[in-house]
Amino acid sequence: MATAKKGSVKAGGVRFSEEATAHSHVHFDEKLHDSVVMVIPESDGNFLVKVGFLKTQHKYEIVFTLPEVPALGADVCPAPVPNPHLRVTNIAPDPEGGLKVTCEYMAHQEGVLCEETLLVSESKEDASVKVKVHARVMDRHHGTPMLLEGVRCIGAEHEYDSEQSDWQGFD
Repeated sequence: MATAKKGSVKAGGVRFSEEATAHSHVHFDEKLHDSVVMVIPESDGNFLVKVGFLKTQHKYEIVFTLPEVPALGADVCPAPVPNPHLRVTNIAPDPEGGLKVTCEYMAHQEGVLCEETLLVSESKEDASVKVKVHARVMDRHHGTPMLLEGVRCIGAEHEYDSEQSDWQGFD
């Protein structure tokens, strides 16, 4: 036989109070409050940027801060290597140190995606850092993801639906 537990019930980081009150409260564990874009330095000097869940056929602005990279110097720009899904739009020194990077990301297909961009020094030859943006992209029909701090949706591609076409066909 199962015994009833008094106090509070825990389930996957959420605690529900069993007290009978007029207002219900849900308490989340502190580790769940960490809802910001994560920048992870890699052993080779490059960076992995985790931006969380996104939705296919949507364009996002992603803002993150890289730690200071002395090898690059102060004058950093995106490499002229085009990536159709990830485009750096601004790089500026962060007042608290490091580089504040703003980019646009087009979530073009469902799945776990990793797009790369290269940041280079304008004055130091061969000085560069690779930034990999890692996203989990869900189908546009499976709800709306809660975006991390530093990520905002700036547009959506219209889905073509052949049933809504007014083309009559050939006679």
